[in-house]
Formats: sequence, C-alpha cells, structure tokens
Amino acid sequence: MTTLWLIGIGTGNPDHVTGQAIRALNAADLILIPRKGEAKSDLADLRRQILAQVLTAPVPVAEYDVPTRADQDDYLGAVNDWHDAIAQVWAETVATHKPGARHVALMVWGDPSLYDSTLRIAARLPDLTVKVIPGITSLQALTAAHAIPLNTLAAPVTITTGRQLRDHGWPQGATTLAVMLDKGGAFTAIDPSGVSIWWGAYVGMPEETLIHGTLAEVSDHILATRARLRAEHGWIMDIYLLRRGGDV
Repeated sequence: MTTLWLIGIGTGNPDHVTGQAIRALNAADLILIPRKGEAKSDLADLRRQILAQVLTAPVPVAEYDVPTRADQDDYLGAVNDWHDAIAQVWAETVATHKPGARHVALMVWGDPSLYDSTLRIAARLPDLTVKVIPGITSLQALTAAHAIPLNTLAAPVTITTGRQLRDHGWPQGATTLAVMLDKGGAFTAIDPSGVSIWWGAYVGMPEETLIHGTLAEVSDHILATRARLRAEHGWIMDIYLLRRGGDV
C-alpha cells in the first residue's frame, strides 16, 4: 500500500517548511511536482528551490502537467471532472516513475485542510492511504505580516471565498471575513461603509505586497496593484481580511 504524504509548505518561503515536513520529504520514495504552464512556472520553481534547501539525500522527483479545468456554467461539475483528471495523472506519474513506491510526497501551498482540494483528489485513489503534514496557511502569513489578530475580542471569524462574497454579499452577523480564492475585486460587491481591509499578495515571499486601510479609500489601489503584480509575475496569490466596526 502506498502512502501519499500531503505536505503543507506555507506560502513559498522555505522558512515556513516545518521540521516534520523536512523529515517527510527526505524519507519519501518519490516527490511529485505539478506544472501549471509557462505563465505559472514560478510555482514549480519555488518547489524545486525548497527541495534544494531541505533535502539532505537524493530523492527522485517526478513532474507532471496539471490538467486544465473546463470553463463551463456548471462550476461544481467542472471541478469534479478536473479532480478526476488530476487523480488519474497522479496515479500514472507514480506508476511511470516509481511503481511500488511506499511513500509519495506532494507539496501543497499553505495547508491541505484550508480551501484546498488535494485531500478530495487523493480520496479518488482507493489504493492510497493519506497522511497530512500541516503547514503555515496564507491566512496565518497575512495576519503575521500585518501584525494583527485574526479576530476581534471574543468574536468569531468567517472564512469564505471571493465567489461567495461576490454572489451572496456580506454574511449575516459576521464581523470579520477572511476571503480566499478571489479572482479579483470581490470586495467591490459590498458596501464599503465602515469596513477596513488588510490585503496581501505573495505573503511570506520576497515579492510580498501589503495594503491596509478603509475599503472605500484603498479599494482602487488594491485593484491596480493586483493587476500590475499579476502582469509582472504571470500569476498571483492574494488573500485579505475584511472587518466591520474598527481595526481591532
């Protein structure tokens, strides 16, 4: 039986890779690296750089091309088909490069448990057992970069997506929203009155860019900055915190 280690690696900073993750990478029989096209080649390069820093012995590495998700109205159907295709590629890559491998490692941005579908994809392969090694999430990196608490005193936090914010607005009763997986500008769909935002792109990485202020004042600045950074790098990872009723 093959064990698939899903290893959280933080946000691209090798210092975010835990000792547990380093031990697992060095003990693996095979490490998988996804490629997402030339425009996102930096993502594969970052994984290679992490391995160059943490591996103390040679471990075979196999790269694979991530299938493209279909652009269709049935979002959930398209995602499920995409996950099926990725699982098949994983199985084929392992069978080609290291048949019979006991331990296969896959590095995951942030943590595999938070708005990441790697665990769902792994569940499609019944011949695998899965072990998760947690990592620093982009949400932790964001609050650390801005030096702010995630929640206000004794209050809950809602973690949501850009799609949910854009389609359904501010969740009823929520004070603080952590917004992930925003293709850009979902915060423009809400009333900015009394809302503060802490935005970050490439948090924890050398390219880290941070903006904070009232949403009404910095919304356009964030949109322009995001567009510029995406054009410069060919990809962008950003996340933000929205809060009503003050900064703390």
